[in-house]
Amino acid sequence: VIKNVLSIFEIDANHFMGQLQSLNLSQNNLTETIPLEVFSFSSLTNSLDLSQNSLSGSIPKEVGNLKNINYLDMSENHASLRGLQELDLSQNYLSGTTPNVPTGGVLGNASGLVVTGNSKLRGVFLNCIYHNAPLHNRTNGFSTSSLIGSGNFSFVYKGTLELEDKVVAIKVLNLHKKGAHKSFIAECNALKNIKHRNLVQALTCCSNTDYKGQGFKALEMCPRTLSANCKGPRTLNLDQRLNIMIDVASTLHYLHHECEQSIIHCDLKPRNVLNDDMIAHVSDFCIARLLSTINGTTSKQTSIIGIKGTIGYAPPEYGMGSEVSMNSDMYSFEVLLLEMLTGRRPTDQIFEDGPNMHNFVENSYPDNLFHILDPSLVPKPEEATIQEENSQNLTPTVANYLVSLLKIGLACSVESPKERMNVVDVTRELRKIRKAFLTGVGT
Repeated sequence: VIKNVLSIFEIDANHFMGQLQSLNLSQNNLTETIPLEVFSFSSLTNSLDLSQNSLSGSIPKEVGNLKNINYLDMSENHASLRGLQELDLSQNYLSGTTPNVPTGGVLGNASGLVVTGNSKLRGVFLNCIYHNAPLHNRTNGFSTSSLIGSGNFSFVYKGTLELEDKVVAIKVLNLHKKGAHKSFIAECNALKNIKHRNLVQALTCCSNTDYKGQGFKALEMCPRTLSANCKGPRTLNLDQRLNIMIDVASTLHYLHHECEQSIIHCDLKPRNVLNDDMIAHVSDFCIARLLSTINGTTSKQTSIIGIKGTIGYAPPEYGMGSEVSMNSDMYSFEVLLLEMLTGRRPTDQIFEDGPNMHNFVENSYPDNLFHILDPSLVPKPEEATIQEENSQNLTPTVANYLVSLLKIGLACSVESPKERMNVVDVTRELRKIRKAFLTGVGT
């Protein structure tokens, strides 16, 4: 009979064979700290159960030796977690879909949970906890100097991950706005299982109260070096604009045709495209729709908020009560493309009582490009002869590329959704134009 008070337990000099895959020491009265020796069994692949004991102290770093463990239970002990401020699981090899994180118990004191650096981990923590103080510090007090964007339901701030010295975008929702909560859930659902080089990556979804006791929700996104928000094309040359067009088109191709459930962005516009060192990242999925494909036909899966999109970028069918479709995103893409080439926004005064962006371009296409293109993209007509040798100006070859780009824009913006150019053809044509352009300018 083993005594109730056990200090030494030896089982050496036996002939045990095989690899130890499970170890269950639960429901005892083991005290003091967790013995490091239990973490030396690298063969443990099934389970290690230390629950319902009286173990105390910290969880040792040696737990990382159990790289293949499926089940680890250290619950109902006396581990000292009351002062837990941050739980860091970053820079591991975690894979699979992230679970929901409890918002109570010992994690009630936690100010954050970090899981970055696990490239195979899918999903976001829908119940992750963040007190206001860390967010307040990361965004310099939610100052206007850190503000990089805003929308109907939220403000986007530039912040810093202190543990990794990385700059991220932190999106804080205004829950006083009707529909804000639904938009938050929609964006979480859209982002949790998608990953693409031209998509803003969601790190965590967080929910808590601010210093006034008011509820807030936040998305922490994009673990990259954020540069200026891509608000307009006026400082970019043609090559840079073309690359951004291809990045955005590639994103739509991924969302429409490569995801398990097709995703319609519903609000594509320059403000929702972050320019990160000349690499475009599409963001803001707060009114996105998930579509399901049944027997080759696409049907609505998720409905979020009434009228979709932004004035000037939303397709005309939105105003007629039609359901969103992939063709809806293509119309918005057309407006973005034409805006990058003309330097004009669809809400500019010239369009208030006159033609829309499509008609504005169509009326001058293809022979009067000087009248519609962004002045920073081409020289004035009287300067063309003098500056024609400069590859950055409108040479006949470059003019042909611009005609091809404008043709794509016009093909995407016809009034009938079914007649619009699809993203597969758009992406292919844009890449052909870029290849020809780079060859033509000798780069």
